[in-house]
Amino acid sequence: VRCARVRCARHTAPGHTAPGQTARPHRMPPWLPKAFALAGVTVLAFMAGLWLLERLRELLLLLLISLFLAFAIEPAVNWLARRGWRRGLATALMFVVIGVLLAGFLGGIGSLLATQAANLIDGFPGYVRQVIGWVNATFGTNLSQRTLFQRLPTVTGTLSRHLTSLAGNVWGIGATAVGVVFNALGVLLFTFYLSAEGPRFRRTVCSVLPPRRQHQVLQAWEIAVDKTGGYIYSRGLLALISGLAHYAAMAGLGVPYAATLALWVGVVSQFIPAVGTYLAGAVPILIALAKAPSTALWMFLFILAYQQLENYLLQPRITAKTLDMHPAVAFGLILAGAAVAGPIGVLLAIPLGASLQAFAGAYVHRYDVEEHPLTEPDAPAGRWWRWLRRD
Repeated sequence: VRCARVRCARHTAPGHTAPGQTARPHRMPPWLPKAFALAGVTVLAFMAGLWLLERLRELLLLLLISLFLAFAIEPAVNWLARRGWRRGLATALMFVVIGVLLAGFLGGIGSLLATQAANLIDGFPGYVRQVIGWVNATFGTNLSQRTLFQRLPTVTGTLSRHLTSLAGNVWGIGATAVGVVFNALGVLLFTFYLSAEGPRFRRTVCSVLPPRRQHQVLQAWEIAVDKTGGYIYSRGLLALISGLAHYAAMAGLGVPYAATLALWVGVVSQFIPAVGTYLAGAVPILIALAKAPSTALWMFLFILAYQQLENYLLQPRITAKTLDMHPAVAFGLILAGAAVAGPIGVLLAIPLGASLQAFAGAYVHRYDVEEHPLTEPDAPAGRWWRWLRRD
């Protein structure tokens, strides 16, 4: 009987019970609670990481700006260090040079704006007479200057009330200004440390990595420094050439404030991507328009001609070894940088994209492309002339 029961138990299918036996309850696999606990911990860690990233967003942005500035000045600091300068002193010298250039630019533009504002206020009645005369002559109206000036107190009173309410919020404005100054000091401190203590910082990072990873990190760091520094210095050279050329043109045309306007055109057109060219050229044209419409027209033609010269002759030669990027890619990077980090992202997008492009060129393996009509390169210049002559 016992042997029969054993044989019956052996031949009973899983999940079924033998005659006369009770069903045993199914038990939870031992690994399932651990899997649930691991999934819960992972979700909580991810949410905590997002919360921490949101709280540290401003600090991370300051560190990114500092790293970009350190990359920008490190080629000059390395050049001075190889000639016997201490890195801290070389970094301080670069800070002084950048501060003098920035102060000169802001001072020149500020003086120009103040002078133009004073001239606008002094000549406001004359401008009103000219505008009213032009409107009456063009549209056949009968506007009166006296009526307009009678309504100006109402507009002035409304403007005064807005200014008074703005002045009442002086505490918020002061707090914002203090925050901006504090962030600027933080950027300067981080930039000084990353540049002056660059070799020590890189040794600290590489000390926790195996030798193969150390080589990759140092190569990536070198590419980032070369691309960022090359971008800044090439843009600086283009800004110098642009400023000198526009100063000569404006001085020849008799445009007032030629030196300040040339400084504006050189800096804005080179260091503000995409829209910098239009912003830089609009101000000299408006100033020239106040002198004479023909002067503004000649100024516009010169700016247009210089842009063609720069785009097809100067910029390809100067940026050939520093920033070789298609204009469409550069414009897409600018839009992406603006969407992620605002105006700061616009300034950082192109150097970051150039570094990523260099990384791809160094680490991505490329293959030979098969010949196909869709991959056939453009014909050399002058070939279509020969085709016309052949016909």
